[in-house]
Amino acid sequence: AQSWSVLSGGGDSQRCLQALQSADEHLVRKEIGIIQLFNPPFDKSALNPGYIQGYVPGVRENGGQYTHAAIWLVMAFAKIGNSKKTWELLQMINPLNRGNTPEKLAVYKTEPYVVAADVYAEPLHKGQGGWTWYTGSAGWMYQLIADSFIGLQKKGNLLGFKPCVPAEWEHYK
Repeated sequence: AQSWSVLSGGGDSQRCLQALQSADEHLVRKEIGIIQLFNPPFDKSALNPGYIQGYVPGVRENGGQYTHAAIWLVMAFAKIGNSKKTWELLQMINPLNRGNTPEKLAVYKTEPYVVAADVYAEPLHKGQGGWTWYTGSAGWMYQLIADSFIGLQKKGNLLGFKPCVPAEWEHYK
């Protein structure tokens, strides 16, 4: 919800910034490298939020990283021009960085060359990926990198760039 207030262009700019700051503070879990969909997860509640309560707390949409939404948050930071936060979060959710050491791969337990649909926050399995090869998250990741990060923009017959890369990058190709 915080991301779409920005991505839709429909939110008040001050409230959008507040929403992104809140998401960064409450949903970005740097210690395990995930962006949670929401927190805390549903558990033993009289309220019924639907099918997500069927998942163990901290798994998939029930308080884990739902990667579609994690990508949308990174896109929202790019849209407001926060290149530092965009790069930080992109590096955090990039599956290649989950398998660049044997120790990280032992935690992730899935293919580090595939975008996982979700990454667990559940304490016994935190940082473990799930639902690879069955995800629209890869398409969203492509859009994040090409459109929001690198800044490739097509409007009519015109092609332009509005990058949101780290300020210290002198060039890229």
